[in-house]
Amino acid sequence: MDRSTSLAKQEWSVGWTLVLAAALGFSFFSVLIAAVGLFMEPLGKEFGWSRTLLSAGPSIATSTTAILGPFLGAIVDRYGTRRVVLPGLLLTIAALGAFAFIDGSETQWLLLWGLFGFVSVSIKSTPWTAAVVSMFEKSRGLALGMTLAGTAVAQALVPPLGNWLIVSFGWRAAFVWLALGWGGITFVVCLLFFRGRHERRSAAEKAAAAAATPEALPGLTIAQAWRNSVLWRIAISNFIVMVLTMGLLVHLFPILTEAGVSRTTAAWLTGLSGLAGIAGKLVTGVLLDRFRPNWVGGLTLAAAALAFALLMDGVRSPTLILIALLVNGYTAGTKTHITGYLTASYGGMRNFGAIYGVMSSLMALASGVGPLLAGRIYDTMGGYEPFLLAGSIGTAIGGLIIVTLPPYPEFAETRTASAEEEAEARA
Repeated sequence: MDRSTSLAKQEWSVGWTLVLAAALGFSFFSVLIAAVGLFMEPLGKEFGWSRTLLSAGPSIATSTTAILGPFLGAIVDRYGTRRVVLPGLLLTIAALGAFAFIDGSETQWLLLWGLFGFVSVSIKSTPWTAAVVSMFEKSRGLALGMTLAGTAVAQALVPPLGNWLIVSFGWRAAFVWLALGWGGITFVVCLLFFRGRHERRSAAEKAAAAAATPEALPGLTIAQAWRNSVLWRIAISNFIVMVLTMGLLVHLFPILTEAGVSRTTAAWLTGLSGLAGIAGKLVTGVLLDRFRPNWVGGLTLAAAALAFALLMDGVRSPTLILIALLVNGYTAGTKTHITGYLTASYGGMRNFGAIYGVMSSLMALASGVGPLLAGRIYDTMGGYEPFLLAGSIGTAIGGLIIVTLPPYPEFAETRTASAEEEAEARA
């Protein structure tokens, strides 16, 4: 067994429970976004709300997390991840459950989404990613893939589960069960197992780390990161792709039902897209560890263009819709993963939390713009065709930007010693 394989196995033997907890935690963050399309029809019928208003809620939440994201990254760098996510999970459970008390007020709908965005920022991708990259290096791509597969799990299970809850118990009960059921299990697992490198160190190690200078970790300073053109290219590509793919994600259910697919079939097809997302994260994680990441990431993101094209009128058929959902699910499962991996590779670990906090804020902002844009296009143009055309072109451009990234900077070759190497040095 070569040394690299041995170190990778050592990382997994210590950190597999962390990955499990982080994946479940990130899945809970994605539950409401994965479910919002299911609630559009019942809420629209009961309160007479437009698609633009219904889409404005998720946009407010994601815009709120975008504003708060950089501050969250700095807090994670300073205090560790566990102190952030445990109270954050409890607050998010309460915020999600509060949607059961909607009374038809448009203002209330928007305020609830603002509250959800404010508290759920604590369980967005930043703390889960930061904890995992702190524990994994040789198998970082796969570990990140399994962690961020949590959102794909939500996309696979929430549509059929949420539709069943709505049909069987009503939309109010569905909000409560998603909050207490999914959120309660998540909190227990994270309470038991979610501990990153910061929480696993002894008191002496923490004291030594506190006394150490930031230069102990390789990577860019905050000022250098702001001036780094490669990080800006990653951010721009990710923003374009996220606007379009998140717009598609939120509106995928109504897109399918308006194409003549029944609600039940549409729910299962949307879930199938989520299963493809799990495969996308795991396969991409392995590929990122073995091949040039910008090519893996760029080609994967560009493939989303095919999904948009196949969902357009005049092209789609039952077979093509199925292919489109599989392709969309696979590529949708990789965006956050690719961004986290490339940010760590081009920005280093010195200020990873702060840099990735900005990246995730842009992702959150894009996630808010996308659904609102798709809803506005539907209301003003009577269909989703212009949005699907823009998605096909835009995702291809976003993938091309990633493919053309340069080789890693030199500091990427410098890393902190692994536990095994430290033991050898002491011996």
